[in-house]
Amino acid sequence: MDTPGAPVLHANEPHGNDIAHRLNWLRAGVLGANDGIVSVAAIVVGVAGATTQTGPILIAGAAGVVGGAISMALGEYVSVSSQSDSQKALIEKERRELEEEPEEELAELAAIYQSKGLSQDTALAVARELTAHDALSAHLSAELNIDQEDIASPWHAAFASAIAFVAGAVLPMLAILLPPENIRVPLTFAAVLVALAATGSVGAWIGGSSKSKAAVRVVIGGALALAATFAIGSLLGATGVI
Repeated sequence: MDTPGAPVLHANEPHGNDIAHRLNWLRAGVLGANDGIVSVAAIVVGVAGATTQTGPILIAGAAGVVGGAISMALGEYVSVSSQSDSQKALIEKERRELEEEPEEELAELAAIYQSKGLSQDTALAVARELTAHDALSAHLSAELNIDQEDIASPWHAAFASAIAFVAGAVLPMLAILLPPENIRVPLTFAAVLVALAATGSVGAWIGGSSKSKAAVRVVIGGALALAATFAIGSLLGATGVI
């Protein structure tokens, strides 16, 4: 029977850490898609500035998609691997300290809760109860803010990053290849800038910042990238280098 006035806990309710973790993955996916949009769009628009032939544009775009996806995956794998290795090392260190110095670790845990406002007796009681339940998890959470069940997989992160990049790259590829030659560049500009505004707004919404400011920043950056590569491609095409 529930105690009157006591908060009711439901096992299926999402916890704050779970939501934050999912939002972080969503933010990473949005950023990966944004990179795919800008990177591949800049490549194909640059080539389109030099030639109207579909073949070179397709080859350059495909190379950009494959190379960019691999680069994103590799970068994410290395980054998450370093983070994961550090977390695992800290977990092992904490496990050894609990085995070798249990009393000192108990006192340390109690001191942490006492520093958060609990009385000495209450902090010690909490520390003892948490230690009896799961000592390692209690110390990892209080001391290091680490959940040993929530360590990111480098392979999952790499795969997700590559998929997000490819998903973003699909738009500029379709926009540059499907329309007639005379409108493919302006249509690609328009489609890419709209997509960037959307990804910028979503990323800002996830982070809780201004959607309009984020969208404007991303759109301006993307427009500058497209304009620069198109200008370079046009210059090279006009001078006969290509």
